[in-house]
Amino acid sequence: MSSKGNFFKKYFTNIGQYPKEMNFYIKRMWQIYAGLLAVILLFFILLSVGVFGEMPSFEDLENPKSNLASQVISADGKVLGTYYIQNRSNTHFNELSPFLIQALIATEDVRFEKHAGIDYKALLRVSAGVLTGRYAGGGSTITQQLAKNLFPRGQNLSTPAFILRKFKEWVTAVKLERNYTKEEILAMYLNTVDFGSNAFGVKSAANTFFSKEPRELNAEESALLIAIVNAPTRYSPIRNPENALKRRNLVLAQMAKHDYLTQHQVDSISQLPIDMSKYRMMDHTSGLATYFREILREELTDWCSKHYKSDGTPYNLYKDGLRIYTTINYHMQEYAEYAVKKHLSEELQPAFFRQMKGQKNAPFSNDLTKKEIDKIYEDAMKRSDRYIRMRQAGISKDSILKAFQTKIPMKVFSWKGDIDTMMSPMDSIRYSFGFLHAGLMSMETHTGFVRAYVGGIDYRYFKYDHVKMSKRQVGSTFKPFLYTLAMQEGEFNPCSMVPNVPVTFELYDGSLWTPQNSDDAREGQMVPLKWALANSVNYISAFLMKRYSPEAVIKIAQKMGITSEIPAVPSICLGTPEISLYEMTGAFNTFANEGVWVEPIMLTRIEDKNGNVLESFVPRKEEAISQETAYLMVELMKGVVQSGTGVRLRYKYGFDNPIAGKTGTSQNQSDGWFIGLVPQLTTGVWVGGELRSIRFRS
Repeated sequence: MSSKGNFFKKYFTNIGQYPKEMNFYIKRMWQIYAGLLAVILLFFILLSVGVFGEMPSFEDLENPKSNLASQVISADGKVLGTYYIQNRSNTHFNELSPFLIQALIATEDVRFEKHAGIDYKALLRVSAGVLTGRYAGGGSTITQQLAKNLFPRGQNLSTPAFILRKFKEWVTAVKLERNYTKEEILAMYLNTVDFGSNAFGVKSAANTFFSKEPRELNAEESALLIAIVNAPTRYSPIRNPENALKRRNLVLAQMAKHDYLTQHQVDSISQLPIDMSKYRMMDHTSGLATYFREILREELTDWCSKHYKSDGTPYNLYKDGLRIYTTINYHMQEYAEYAVKKHLSEELQPAFFRQMKGQKNAPFSNDLTKKEIDKIYEDAMKRSDRYIRMRQAGISKDSILKAFQTKIPMKVFSWKGDIDTMMSPMDSIRYSFGFLHAGLMSMETHTGFVRAYVGGIDYRYFKYDHVKMSKRQVGSTFKPFLYTLAMQEGEFNPCSMVPNVPVTFELYDGSLWTPQNSDDAREGQMVPLKWALANSVNYISAFLMKRYSPEAVIKIAQKMGITSEIPAVPSICLGTPEISLYEMTGAFNTFANEGVWVEPIMLTRIEDKNGNVLESFVPRKEEAISQETAYLMVELMKGVVQSGTGVRLRYKYGFDNPIAGKTGTSQNQSDGWFIGLVPQLTTGVWVGGELRSIRFRS
């Protein structure tokens, strides 16, 4: 027999030869050991079933809840903006840069691939550090940190409660490892991290700090984001750039230590300064089509209140990660916003500033009294957020008025960029009234899809929407409804000759009203209707109104999509009705769409966070006028651009493609309109002051 065999024979033979007392203690030690194991096992079983407090259920682990931003997506698949409480969007593992994964594992959990949720070696190291009084690093795995992020612990826990919570995180981490792959856990963790700067999750962080998608991040950028994870404020590259640089370089060193980068690469990258040139802190006003998204917000909030999830609760626009697909074309929206900015900042606004010079009431009309202007400023003050907050805080009106007259640091709008200045709140109100505003909407002719929507000049400073919410006098853009009625009735065509002479109406109170032309061109002559519309001749509009009736004109406008209330009075022939740009553009689109009114539509579908379609949207369509009438009206309005009031499109701006349209200017020059038609698009534009008492000279 081998010596090894002799040893075991001797060992087992001699066991029974120990004194009885020794055998008793050995047996008792094994009993205590077995009892401790049983207690620990029972503790974790009871812990997992929720005896010591609520634990995540299987369903919770399968569908972990976190506040996900709802995304507003353009027709060409780009994100226009988000609605959120926390600016968080999920991303998948295959959408992450390899450098990001390497930096995370090297810094936070080098044995991530080897453990099943709990790193026992790390726990032993931390325990030894506690016993010796030396810091030995953290012991939490990425999976444990994910458990903490998904199911946050309470604040200010007592020591026993904290220890119990830690055990719960261990159990949750093990369950997560059983339910998800390692790749899924890494992606979930990066989706739940707070990176500061209002960026929750790696997708928002990559966009905020670098204007990139997570897959596009390089080694230096990845290292910086992982550096921030440890303490978003302490290592913020915006607030504490020196700390951020040191921490980033530490992450890079860890990547070299674990062979993800060479030492030469790390030495080179570590010399680079932190580049925050593309940093932009995201908020609800960030991104394109801000006014459009704010209009959608109301509609979507209403939609969410009427649609329910599987658990019986209504959808939440700010938490449920909805994917909202819109009709907006990203590039067209960019061009539209650029065009509005360029035209107002370089042409109209400078001209308006020149016009205001020397006017005692600027920017208001000279026919207003000082008392009326002071009332305008007072009303604007009372509508301001500052005034409302101060009143809600119980501050007296005298104290508020004094505060509004006191200079304070503030930012104000300018076309060249925000201005940091010292100004009283009341002076800022006066300053803001000097700016012209604009609205633009462009819709696809046959589908009704709204492709571009510009509700104003800058949502941060001027929140009122001038496409759908604002209703202003439409001026001569109302005249095509009169001509449409004439064409539809079959009595006239574009070549029909009518007398260019004054027309008098007897009003309801017995008084007489005779509208006047803006000039005396061809006055007293017979003129063709096409020339009359091209030159916006008031006598001809009055002639048609008297031949038919206000009620008949209103009826045809309503068939073409106008829903605003229009008074049945003769003066509507000159454009006195107040109608939104949204309605007017939709109505004019009927001409280009062969007589069929199609509802302007902004949404195509809504999906949940998993891509399930919750609802699809299609526009309503109704035949409003005959195809022949629509054709004749397009021919009539081509004359506006060819030789009438819209001819500047040809000679100044170089448009040589087929265009029909109509210009409009309201009473007292308060509003400027143009609605144009090309074969595929109908576009409406409005320009004016914030109030009707702010007027153009011409």
